[in-house]
Amino acid sequence: MKFFNTAGPVNCEKHYCLSPLDRFELDAIKSLINQEKYFVLHAPRQTGKTTCLLALMDCLNKEGKYKCLYINVESAQSAREDVYRGIRAILNEMGSRARIYLKNSYIKETWKDVLDKGGEDIALNEVLTLWTEESTKPIILLMDEIDSLVGDMLISVLRQLRSGYDRRPDSFPQSVILCGVRDVRDYRIHSSREKTIITGGSAFNIKAESLRLGDFTKDEVNILYNQHTKETGQMFKPESIDLVWELTNGQPWLVNVLAYEACFKIKEGRDLAKPITKSMIEQAKDNIILRRDTHIDQLMDKLREERVKRVVNPMLQGLDMEHASEDDIQYVLDLGLVTKSPQGLQIANRIYREVIPRHLTVTAQYNLESRIDPLWYIGSNGRIDMEKLLSAFQEFFREHSEHWIERFQYKEAGPQLLLQAFLQRIVNSGGRVEREYGLGRMRTDLLVIWQIHGPEVRGQRSGVEQMQRVVIELKLLHKSLETTIKEGLSQTAKYMDRCGTSDGNLIIFDRREDITWDEKIFRRLEKCKNKEIVVWGM
Repeated sequence: MKFFNTAGPVNCEKHYCLSPLDRFELDAIKSLINQEKYFVLHAPRQTGKTTCLLALMDCLNKEGKYKCLYINVESAQSAREDVYRGIRAILNEMGSRARIYLKNSYIKETWKDVLDKGGEDIALNEVLTLWTEESTKPIILLMDEIDSLVGDMLISVLRQLRSGYDRRPDSFPQSVILCGVRDVRDYRIHSSREKTIITGGSAFNIKAESLRLGDFTKDEVNILYNQHTKETGQMFKPESIDLVWELTNGQPWLVNVLAYEACFKIKEGRDLAKPITKSMIEQAKDNIILRRDTHIDQLMDKLREERVKRVVNPMLQGLDMEHASEDDIQYVLDLGLVTKSPQGLQIANRIYREVIPRHLTVTAQYNLESRIDPLWYIGSNGRIDMEKLLSAFQEFFREHSEHWIERFQYKEAGPQLLLQAFLQRIVNSGGRVEREYGLGRMRTDLLVIWQIHGPEVRGQRSGVEQMQRVVIELKLLHKSLETTIKEGLSQTAKYMDRCGTSDGNLIIFDRREDITWDEKIFRRLEKCKNKEIVVWGM
């Protein structure tokens, strides 16, 4: 039986998959190759780049016009700036792949002598030259993971490719495709030899175009999931696919891992007689986040980088960017962490929106375990007592916020993150927090969803389960307190209406240093659009 692939290239004979050649504009790529262009294909990690390149190699070789070779240069990454070791690793990779894919041992038999005689600064160029001249067909080279190389190593590869460009196609590859997470123009190459920073564009200024591999469309998610239904008879309920789209926005790895978790790992989903439901997808999402799979772990590790922080930090606060450069923004876009939308830059999908604050507050969550007993906040009716919870947080924030916020990597967003850490400690025992935040929103929207377990729920039979939904709106004080509250009440009421709940709270964080805590701390009940909203000052 086929399964949803979550690791490495897709094999369409073993995995449910979309046709790799349909993932990009094949005609456009073939046109660039025919025009003898060198170009870049880039996309975030685990979106299908390698799968598409392997399919392209197979397609071009079957057509018979070219000899096409795919290589992965990641083996040279460990060499760092040791150019000799790095070029040796790349040439060995080329020789092995040519023998396997093209049944051609020429590179394997040649590269060592070339490296020994000519040295690392010309060996890649010379091997490609000799191989091209030996070949009866023009050579197409696909170089994957090019941005895994750094410093002098990357400079050497790019410049050796550039130096042979004018000899194509008779004495150098007709076309070279560089593939990685980022466009080569975004590389900032620190050269230890030249003691300077060289941009990737200047080291590879023969690049004609940069193509980006996109995420799945919603129709493609349906097509992928229907393959499982056709093979097994197990259906995905329409609302489950809607939730997958809402959670992932089509990010290929997330789409596959949610389905794999729901169909192959969750006990209920392994029963092929049962359809995949919305609740199964929700459970799959929670499992993935808690497990911190490599995809999420690698992406979250990027939050430590200052250029990522300059973009994400204001998003967490709902403020405008002040210090991010165009290069910073493009880098975070290329990582797939954020996306462009009609509303501006946003975190790429709902799963990332949840993972980011949870990752940034993980230490705080552990520290809070000894301080917070979740059961203390659960009433006899099985509901979270939000009055009790937010009163306790208000007291905790007054006493400890300065010390705890100082521990955060994203200190400017500390108040919002500290509350989310506090809430996460509570809801881990039977609920979840949905988050909405972004540039210029002037607020963070939280929706606490709690599964009520009680002997009797609103007069219904024993064992009946319901969901408690509580809106918590977070705002930093700006202008005057009354203006901030007025704006916040309107925003909270709208969010409550959209979430279908009558339980709403507005929290105002006052960061002014010249105001006493007695002035900052308050609780009052307000009405807005016929909705009662509790306003908390902190």
